Amino acid sequence: MSDFPALMLEEEAGKVRASIRRLSESDLPAGDVTVRIDYSTLNYKDGLVLNGLGRLVRTYPHVPGIDFAGTVESSDSAAYKPGDQVILTGWRVGETHWGGYAGKARVKADWLVPLPAGLTTRRAMAIGTAGFTAMLAVMALEEHGLRTADEGEVLVTGAAGGLGGIAVTLLSRLGYRVAASTGRASQHDYLRSLGASTIVDRAEIGSAPAKPLLSERWAGVVDSVGGATLSNCVASLRMRSAVASCGNAGGVEFTGTVLPFLLRGASILGIDSVMCPKPRRLEAWKRLTESLPVDLLDSLTTETRLAELPELGAKILKGEVRGRVVVDVNK
Repeated sequence: MSDFPALMLEEEAGKVRASIRRLSESDLPAGDVTVRIDYSTLNYKDGLVLNGLGRLVRTYPHVPGIDFAGTVESSDSAAYKPGDQVILTGWRVGETHWGGYAGKARVKADWLVPLPAGLTTRRAMAIGTAGFTAMLAVMALEEHGLRTADEGEVLVTGAAGGLGGIAVTLLSRLGYRVAASTGRASQHDYLRSLGASTIVDRAEIGSAPAKPLLSERWAGVVDSVGGATLSNCVASLRMRSAVASCGNAGGVEFTGTVLPFLLRGASILGIDSVMCPKPRRLEAWKRLTESLPVDLLDSLTTETRLAELPELGAKILKGEVRGRVVVDVNK
């Protein structure tokens, strides 16, 4: 196609406005590989960008969308040839570089990974950045020493969201006992269907700990909330356990003391899905394809189109979007 649709953000008088435009390849930024995009996704970070929050985007006009999957159309790199199917997550695409909410993207070859065998581009985006980050968190906890034989449950915060839902599913499928945290009673049955054995009310862990150390509870935590929730989780860790911290939706402040770290050997494992080395990216995608059954993956996923993204971007910031949202960029 000679031109293609894109969701374009522009800034006017300090306010960000979104509109659907038709672009051509000459509009795209520089890069080694041009990809014809099939699908992108909606993540919390996309919600911030769509609403002009968080200062993640500094230069307008801008095409958001922090991940995508599609087919190589042209390439100046020996690593990819036309017809190859690829995935991109991270590298600040959709923030400092135009992203996935368009029919095409031009990016550096090093940012791409081949589509894993057994996945379609739609299912790859049903996993997307959220699932990729969840897998990195699980890998980090296991490398720290988490084992299925450990006493205590593994807590997942923000469990009804895209990252949280996949983390619950992954941990359950791998044999861990999973506690899922949510503030919505309507999500309890949904989280149990993903494999959660216990539901924890968000209010129970959503405030800073009253004491430096709380009762030992969690064998590990996947936390995408941050703020007071992270502080609470650290104070509740079992001996020599860890929190894999992969988001700060609740803020970046940490309230607590060094006592959990000194007396229990607690750890915070920072999960960076943006500048992740390629060997680790490939390992994470391999484990995802081995661990996530596609029928369950499909049940976590809803599909939308570019024109609906501004409204959905506002809803995801309010916690009103459940599971994974895949964006068909050509609708």
